[in-house]
Amino acid sequence: MSDRLSVRWTLVPRDCPRPVFACPTCGGDRPFHQSGKVRVNANGKRLDAWLIYKCDDCDRTWNRPIFERRLAADIPPVELAALRSGDPAFIRRLAFDLAALRRKTPTIIQSDDVTVEKAVIGGTTASVGIDIMLALPYPVGLRLDRLLAVELGLARSRIIALADAGRLVVRDGGNALKRPPRDGQTARLDLDGIGDGRAIIDAAGRPANLAADTTPRIASDDP
Repeated sequence: MSDRLSVRWTLVPRDCPRPVFACPTCGGDRPFHQSGKVRVNANGKRLDAWLIYKCDDCDRTWNRPIFERRLAADIPPVELAALRSGDPAFIRRLAFDLAALRRKTPTIIQSDDVTVEKAVIGGTTASVGIDIMLALPYPVGLRLDRLLAVELGLARSRIIALADAGRLVVRDGGNALKRPPRDGQTARLDLDGIGDGRAIIDAAGRPANLAADTTPRIASDDP
């Protein structure tokens, strides 16, 4: 029997990234949220397509270009069908393309509000350690130390103390705890001899009743 519980946490952000622009109506910088809609315009054999955003305060729209004067024959049929039907999953994938958004504005707000789906993939709760594997279908804004604190039912200072004591090891090391988690990243916890270790292990494999801290985070090019 393994002495470690292996779990996979899949992080699903509830809100799409919000680019910040100067809104002509409001007269200052405002976040714009994704409306869930696309606009497609055909001119002969060429297409223009935009993802439609709205100002958080006044609903003024901003159209983010997806294709400009693109030959319809050059667009993969699946993508073209998704655009024309306004497929929500396809629109969501476009909305989380941070690289494309950064070409339009350097300031992007990412919410810390995520759903964490937990699955036990090995070991038992009788283990003395935890291996946490993180899966991120889309980028998230919350820091890794905050995620671990909420989902393990610990204070953030306790997470830092465990790391300082060498009982918490995160792949990528360095300042990984102060950064957003990455897809495929792992965190390894050694809880042998810790009084509340069993409670921490139990929490690792079950959904938390707490909501993650929803303080917005401004995205940057810093990984």
